[in-house]
This record gives sequence, C-alpha cells and structure tokens, in this order.
Amino acid sequence: MAARRPVDDTTSHGPRGTGYGALLRTPRAWTFLLPALVARLPYAMLSLGIVLLVHDTTGSYGLAGAVAAAAAVSQALIGPQTGRLADRYGQAAVLVPAVLVHGGAVAALIALARAGAPDWTLFLAAAPAGAAVPQVGAMVRARWVHRLGERPALMNTAFAFESVTDEFTFVIGPMLATGIATLVDPSAGLAAEAALTLLGGLAFAARRDTAPAPTGPAAPGDRRASALSSPGVRLLAGAFLGLGTVFGTLQVSITAFAEDAGSGGLSGLVYGLFATGSMVAGVLYGLVPWRSSARQRMVACYALLVLGCSTLWAMPNLVALTVAGLFCGLAIAPTLITGFTLVETLVADGAKTEAFTWLTGSIGLGLALGSTAAGQLIDRSGPSLGFTVALVGSGLGLVALVTMRRLLLVPAPATRTVARGGAVREEATPAARRG
Repeated sequence: MAARRPVDDTTSHGPRGTGYGALLRTPRAWTFLLPALVARLPYAMLSLGIVLLVHDTTGSYGLAGAVAAAAAVSQALIGPQTGRLADRYGQAAVLVPAVLVHGGAVAALIALARAGAPDWTLFLAAAPAGAAVPQVGAMVRARWVHRLGERPALMNTAFAFESVTDEFTFVIGPMLATGIATLVDPSAGLAAEAALTLLGGLAFAARRDTAPAPTGPAAPGDRRASALSSPGVRLLAGAFLGLGTVFGTLQVSITAFAEDAGSGGLSGLVYGLFATGSMVAGVLYGLVPWRSSARQRMVACYALLVLGCSTLWAMPNLVALTVAGLFCGLAIAPTLITGFTLVETLVADGAKTEAFTWLTGSIGLGLALGSTAAGQLIDRSGPSLGFTVALVGSGLGLVALVTMRRLLLVPAPATRTVARGGAVREEATPAARRG
C-alpha cells in the first residue's frame, strides 16, 4: 500500500463573507454566545481570586500561588475528560453538575481561608473547584464547528472571535476580581466568580438546540481513540503548556510587583492591559486574509511571544512593566487562534470538544506551574525575578514547535470515493499515489 503523504491544508485564503459580520449573522449564534460570555468571565477570576484571598489570610505569595496551582492542575487533568464526556453524552449533561460542584467547592475554600484552617485544607477545596470549572470555551468552539459545517471558510474567523472573547474576559476578569477584593473583601471576589459561573453555565446549558449531537456511549469493545492519540495534538498541548506559564507567571508577578511598588490596587489594571494588547491583536488577526499556512503562523506567533516575555524581568517600574506587558500581549491571541485552527483539523468530529479542552487544560496546567514557580522565586528574590518563569516556559514551547512542527501536517487521505459509469468505488488519492 502506498504511504500517505502529509499535506498542510490549513491555509486560509479569506474569501468574501468570512468577516465577523458574516459570522455573527449565523442563525441562533447569539443564543449561546451571550450566556457563554457570562460563564467564561469567571475563568479569568479564579486563579487571581485565590491568590488574593490566600495571600490576604496567610501573607504568603508562595502558598497563594501553590493553592491556585492546585486548582489549575486539577482543571488541566479533569477538563479533557469532561470534554470527552460532553462529546459522548452532550454538553448540558456535563455542565449542570459541574457548575454545582464548582460553586460548592469555592464556597468551602472561602470558608476555610477566612477561618484560618490548616494550609492543607485549602488544597482540598481548591482541587475540586478547579476540576469542576466548566469548559465553556471548548464547548463554544465545538458549537461553531457544528454550526459552520457547510461554511468552513468562516472557521478561522470563528476561532479568532473566540480568542478575542477569551482575551476580553482576561481584561475584565482580573480587574473585576481585584476591584471587588479591594473595595469589599478578598473573599467577595471569589464569591462573584462562583455566582457568575453558576448563572452563566446553567443558561448556556439550557441552549441545547445549538449544541452538537452527542455521539453516545461507546459500545462494548469499542475503544474510541482519545484526541491526545494524535501527535499533532500532543505537540500543540505542549506548546499551550508553555503559553500557560506566561499567564500564571504574570498573574502572580504583576500582583507582587504592584504591591512592592505600593500600588497593589493597580495589579488588575496592569494585567488587564496585557490582555487588551492580546484582544486588539486577535481582532486584527481575524480580519487578515492569511495566505501562509497555519503551521507557519503558529511558529512565527510563538516566536514573537518569547520575544515579548524576554523583556518583562528587566522593567524598572510599574509604568514600564505596563507598556512591556501590553506589547507582550500582542502575540497571545494570534497564537491561541492559530493553535485552535490547527487542532480542529487534526481530530475527528466526535472528538473536537475533547481536543479543545486538551489545549485549554494545558494552559491551565502551565498556569499552575508558572504561578507556583513564580511565587517561590518572588518570596525568595523579589517580584522581578518571577517574570523569568514566563521566558523559560515559552522558550521551551518554541523549541518544541520548531523541532517537531512536521507533526502539525494533516495526513492526506489514502483513498477517495469516485463515481464512474454508474459505479461507486474507492481509489487512491493523487497524494497517496505520489507518496
């Protein structure tokens, strides 16, 4: 049998009717986009809310980062499994119990922290809080794939729109969490996070009419391959792990840097401007009719991210850090958009939610590693050194992308169905014959 030849079919040629206007005119799109926005906003509040609460009650950034890391690790490990369950049994069947468990776990974490409970109890509450974070971003992307099945040219625009939405939540979420924690109480920030998760998650789950049909439980002896069985998905998950270290590092390090400068209340604003840079870049990225392949763009965008991270540790004051963070953020959304565009081509339809959650879960795991390592460095050597964790994490991700980028090529099918003379048969594709 002829070997299959990989081809890169992820190039976007930007035909007419692929802009944001065309995307948002998709029938019933707004019925799931609005509740999804409410449900996704708390995603950017959880880790920072934990850091603010635990630091307020214990005085340790190291412990605060570690507790936030526990939530992020459990989210990274359990999130893809909930994505797989959503593919099989439907999104609502997973979302409803998840938001209820999340709300209860966050309430327990707040109560334990305020009561001065032993440190280990904080981890016991943070782990289920992270594990039950609803994977709404992945589910929205799966809904776009389902709704745009006959309009693939809009897919890159859809992923751009979703990444911009993600960044919008990272602009508003940290400022909201910091503002509530500063003006009311650190525990109030986490309470608001849980309330928004519950309300938005239940409203999103109620829109079953726009969700992809579940594939159903596996039959006896049916071993459906996980999305992670694709080498390209594993490579992207590793790259997104490095991306997550940037988020985790900046959340802890910006907070510590602002506190050290005597402007702790501005930390949410500084982080929000970092996310604003990403959001603006994402909007512009989605408007460009790209002719280079998504694989090439992924490497280029990631290289720009590493370049932006290389300056953060050297900033002398909060103003300089804000400017550097803004420019660093310009590479975030294009990297996210391109990664989600690539992963959608690497897995079958019945595994797309799981594939998306592997990427978001990898970001969460990287966030955990970044916040933990940065917190430890900050406690020992000050806030500036904490930023070096982002440079190391993103640098390792770039090395992996550059050395293994061939794994992101989509294999050409070995056969195709043709009809000749009234008969239908399978024959080798030209790519397979050339291979």
